Amino acid sequence: MGAGTQGRTMSRVEAEVIRTERLVLVPQRVEHAREMADVLSDPALHTFIGGAPATAGELRSRYARMAAGPADPAESWCNWVVRLREGEEGQGPLTGTVQATISPSGAGLVAEIAWVVGAGFQGRGIASEAARGLVGWLARRSVRDVAAHVHPDHAASAAVARAAGLEPTDEWHDGEVRWVRRGAR
Repeated sequence: MGAGTQGRTMSRVEAEVIRTERLVLVPQRVEHAREMADVLSDPALHTFIGGAPATAGELRSRYARMAAGPADPAESWCNWVVRLREGEEGQGPLTGTVQATISPSGAGLVAEIAWVVGAGFQGRGIASEAARGLVGWLARRSVRDVAAHVHPDHAASAAVARAAGLEPTDEWHDGEVRWVRRGAR
């Protein structure tokens, strides 16, 4: 990150490999777009967020913009693809993505997180495990507060937020409830 608050200087936070019991979160690259287009191709994934599945070309463009980073030097975009750790070499299929936008706020860093798991991999605890791994990684980087926005009718996503240690607030943003974990350590 660039110049932080209160005269402090912060460097950008870079995505690193995160390992959990069954998963490896790999920093997202443009080369992941083709496989991720297949993983995220079910229109049902857009029930609560709107839109339609992206093509491989659209994801390549999106991933390239994400890799370039934000215009604000005080912000960091960290994006991962979620891979199952299975098979002889621990290189199972990609199953989804997690992301964190990290920025300075007051006396420390805060992060907005999000997750999505392909329809064919849902119901196996992958999103919860990935979100817990991400929140733990953020805590080790001195991120004080973590937040996510969850549609009020999306029970599965609320369960993921709760599993990651977030709690619902009375705050709303674009029709979604803000969930927060304050003082993550």
